[in-house]
Amino acid sequence: MMIDVIGTLPRCFALVPAAGVGARSGAAGPKQYVSLAGRPMLAHTLAALAQVPGLAATLVVLSAEDDQFEAAVPEFQGEACWVARCGGESRADSVANGLDELIARGAQPHDWVLVHDAARCLLRPEWVTRLMAACEPDEVGGLLALPMADTLKASGDGRVTATLDRQGKWAAQTPQMFRLGLLKPALQLALSPGFEASKGMAVTDEASAVEALGHSPLLVESSLENFKVTWPDDFALAERLLRNR
Repeated sequence: MMIDVIGTLPRCFALVPAAGVGARSGAAGPKQYVSLAGRPMLAHTLAALAQVPGLAATLVVLSAEDDQFEAAVPEFQGEACWVARCGGESRADSVANGLDELIARGAQPHDWVLVHDAARCLLRPEWVTRLMAACEPDEVGGLLALPMADTLKASGDGRVTATLDRQGKWAAQTPQMFRLGLLKPALQLALSPGFEASKGMAVTDEASAVEALGHSPLLVESSLENFKVTWPDDFALAERLLRNR
């Protein structure tokens, strides 16, 4: 991707929110620092992003109390490696604060932001490249996702209450790629008081915030390997997959 010197062509920035505590993981501390195949989970994620051609910079958003990052990922340094301890109470807060940091560092409304989960540590650079190629000519932007193959069940009190139609349903992944000038107001709306009650929906990722503004993000098919390490058993699976690469 070409980047001009006067800023008329859009640039692409990666934004990695990593301010969470990993409450569901069963880990003793923040899950992004749990060792997998000899390296912290977050190190694998950032190493994959470092291999993506065309990224102007990668910004990692940490908690203000984070005192582990520099020791855990010492290789993350250089002009295109940015860190900001401005994480918020929720993922949306952290991403919104990260957008403000990108703006402070010179990002423009027409620039693209690729938000990626720190816990999707099996990311491959070619998946990101495919997303960028699909989204750059698009008016809205989009996300990596996977068509649902499993039968879906609704539950109540641990029992099935209904079988749901899986036709046309996708599991959202990351990165999710949108222009800064679209994503910032989308998150501002999602974080406004009373938003969920008024809209009848919860914003759980960047795409859902963009959808709330009336847009339809592009779905770019990804891989089952691009799963989010969330539950205790996920760590063992991620370890095996990383060691087999």
